[in-house]
Order: sequence, then C-alpha cells, then structure tokens
Amino acid sequence: MQRKIELKMVKIPENVKVNINGKTVEVIGEKGKLSRDFSHAAVSILLENGSVKVQADWPKKKESALVGTVSAHINNMIKGVTEGFTYKLKIVFAHFPITVKVEKGKVVIDNFTGERRSRAAKIVGDTKVVVQGEDVIVQGTNLEEVSQTAANIEQTTRVKQRDPRKFLDGIFVYERGGGKAA
Repeated sequence: MQRKIELKMVKIPENVKVNINGKTVEVIGEKGKLSRDFSHAAVSILLENGSVKVQADWPKKKESALVGTVSAHINNMIKGVTEGFTYKLKIVFAHFPITVKVEKGKVVIDNFTGERRSRAAKIVGDTKVVVQGEDVIVQGTNLEEVSQTAANIEQTTRVKQRDPRKFLDGIFVYERGGGKAA
C-alpha cells in the first residue's frame, strides 16, 4: 500500500532567512523579523533545499487543510518581511466633519456624527498608522496585525441608532495590498 502524504513547499527568497525550531518558524528579512508558533498544527515543518516543507502523513481532512493553512501563513510572513502590508482607509462624512488623530496606541475619532464623546480604535502590535488628509494609512509587516487594526478602525465608526441609508459617514477600507511598510 502506498503511503499518502499531503505536501506543500514554500520557496524562500535569497534576501530572507528562515529558522525552524520544532514548530516555531522565525522569518528574518530587510523589513524586520516575524516569529510564529505552529505547535497546535498536526503537521511537520522542515527546512529543505532553500524552501520550507510543510507536510502531513496519512492526513485526514483537517490535517490536509492545515498543510495549506500553515504554508499560507509562512508565505505571508515572508511577504511581510520583504514587502510589508498596507491598508488604505477613506474618511467619509456628509453631515459632521470627522477629525482623526493617532495617539498612544489608539486612533482617536472626534465629532463622529456629531457625538461629543470621542471614539477610539486600538492599534494592534507594531502596526504604524498615519493620517494624510482624508486617508488613513495602516502599515506593518504582520498581516494579521495590520488587517485587525484596519478592521478596528472601520468597526469603531459603525453607525448605530441612526438610519444607515442616510448617515453614510465612517472610515472604510478602499485598498489593501503589499508594499511600502516601514
């Protein structure tokens, strides 16, 4: 009987260094260093011929899916330390001018739909947030931290207790992608 193996290979670029200690993967590149623990996953992670090999022997459906998930996470880590990730959000208002500023690990939104109290969105991890006119730019090397910060900003400006068809105010993601992270 033939041995069944689920296997994915993630190629490592020349300017990136990958260290594997057990199931902890550390990726070092020009933009920084990212580390992630995959001890929860029932897969084996090996360094082989300039690429990371993620495999599961005799996988069930879940283990087979985990191979793809873990390899995608490692690929995102490599992309993060080489290019970085950038999310762009647009400040939209029709009724009350919104003021957005960054202070102490939070994005503070003033005068949202005329409210007196400020709203604050948490900045996750080492993510950098810059306000340029009507754009809010979220940048970083870790995809999960960048996307969660953008989601926090978007959710903070959700319209409550008003007709959302009339009050279209808020801060919305309009572009996401790689590149230009500090």
